[in-house]
Amino acid sequence: MASLKVPASVPPPYEDAEQLNKAFKGWGTNEGLIISILAHRNAAQRNLIRQVYAEAYGQDLLKDLDKELSSDFERVVLLWTLDLAERDAYLANEATKRFTSSNWVLMEIACTRSSHDLFKARQAYHARYKKSLEEDVAYHTTGDFRKLLVPLVSAFRYEGEEVNTMLAKSEAKILHEKISDKAYSDDEIIRILTTRSKAQLNATLNHYNNAFGNAINKNLKEDADNEFLKLLRATIKCLTYPEKYFEKLLRLAIKKIGTDEWALTRVVTTRAEIDMERIKEEYRRRNSVTLDHDIAGEASGDYERMLLALIGHGDA
Repeated sequence: MASLKVPASVPPPYEDAEQLNKAFKGWGTNEGLIISILAHRNAAQRNLIRQVYAEAYGQDLLKDLDKELSSDFERVVLLWTLDLAERDAYLANEATKRFTSSNWVLMEIACTRSSHDLFKARQAYHARYKKSLEEDVAYHTTGDFRKLLVPLVSAFRYEGEEVNTMLAKSEAKILHEKISDKAYSDDEIIRILTTRSKAQLNATLNHYNNAFGNAINKNLKEDADNEFLKLLRATIKCLTYPEKYFEKLLRLAIKKIGTDEWALTRVVTTRAEIDMERIKEEYRRRNSVTLDHDIAGEASGDYERMLLALIGHGDA
């Protein structure tokens, strides 16, 4: 359910590459031309443009974009132009760095990607950084956060819809017992959340709700200030209702004093070709206003135009 609007008749990649090269020439960069091309090409088309650009001009398109653009507009264009696996590897690596560290970004990548896409991100991480994502996550996290995040980023979950009802009932009981004992980082909780398929987890959590009268995340709100519990609740939301997780992330990014452009950019670039329609529907339901309305109110200039084009509302 992608929002991205790709023109019915797309020029061949050599024409796009030529136009992008022209956008960098002369006095000042033609940002509008960059948006009109890159914001309206899908992942396969963008990859072809990068290949053709390198062959035609002997330059890496990403490096030329980096040289010509700046600020939030530069970040959104660069993240968007990367292919999915490269982008996730880049974001994950950034999330392990001292000044941009984020357990949330690592969890988000691990829990909202398909098993295949997460595997490809780990491969891209190897290729770019000459080490594994798992070792960097293990090195840069500690305690309960490490205990949860390392198996999350290492996971290769079954993707099918098959569900074992008896298993769902027994594991719902295990989860309830551990949470009742406040053993939030117990090995069994970690095992269930980091290995079971999303379909199986949904069945387990539905049974939890029915059997014990509360959604699991309500029972995990015992200590509102506990950072590990916040991450654990977000993990469960990402695995079961990713559109609700992303809606909240966007709402907080837009509504906070001083927009969180990094979060806004990350969500738009990573979800535009995946589930942006569902996220937009959830945003409208939750906020009684459209996502494009709020983005237009907070962002400006080329950054705003690129974001709106990516969520399917721009006419750039």
